[in-house]
Amino acid sequence: MFYISMFFQYVAQYMKTRLEYRADLVVEIFSDLLFQAVNLIFILVVFDHTEFLNGWSRDEIIFIYGFFLVPYALFSSFFNIWDFNERYIVKGELDRILTRPIHSLFQIILERMELESLFGALTGLAVMFYAGSRLGLEVSWSDPFLFVLFVVGGVLVYAGIFVLIACISFWADARTSIMPMMYNIGNYGRYPVDIYNKAIRFVLTWILPFAFVGVYPAAYFLGRDEWYGYSFLTPVIGLAFFTLSVFVWNEGVKRYRGAGN
Repeated sequence: MFYISMFFQYVAQYMKTRLEYRADLVVEIFSDLLFQAVNLIFILVVFDHTEFLNGWSRDEIIFIYGFFLVPYALFSSFFNIWDFNERYIVKGELDRILTRPIHSLFQIILERMELESLFGALTGLAVMFYAGSRLGLEVSWSDPFLFVLFVVGGVLVYAGIFVLIACISFWADARTSIMPMMYNIGNYGRYPVDIYNKAIRFVLTWILPFAFVGVYPAAYFLGRDEWYGYSFLTPVIGLAFFTLSVFVWNEGVKRYRGAGN
């Protein structure tokens, strides 16, 4: 209950701060939506030259992209740790975090939240409904529950991978460029994995399992029977990676000795 209360207090303070500069908030939301629109246009341009991509239709890939946007938006809202190395290790702000009686990772998540990114989830839902209506998909009573389960699993996959990358800073405190590269690799998860060669497919499934954020869970709702097993592995993979990341984080914090000068 203490952590839940702390979460809502941070959210309240964040909203007060952001609403002080409404024009800036609107510009950020607009730029985020524009970025998503550009990605969608790219998919449409590709399918102007072909009807299918390795057996996947245009509307199926649009549906996968829409699904991908939902967990990605939630991840972007609460796990903005791309600058963890420079801000918290190199500049020593982790010293401040560790003086407070609350888990360090939870504090950083709350400090770095960007709730305006949640609009991306609404865009994703709209894209899914558009593609789903064109595909004639039927919704069963269990689909909303599975959707939430798969989305949470996808968020945990992303969070686990990027927390693990951030943990590298505890052992190598020099500035690194791994985080931006990993964001680019993560975009591969919004396309069907069987369009890639076997090596990339293996990496996206078991090493950097970004495929569990988009294509695998979305395949269940598209009725792709051959991917059902992977679909239901989504929450398992997500929980496994996030649990591992928290364990490594805790070990890294034990190793941390302060920024020094």
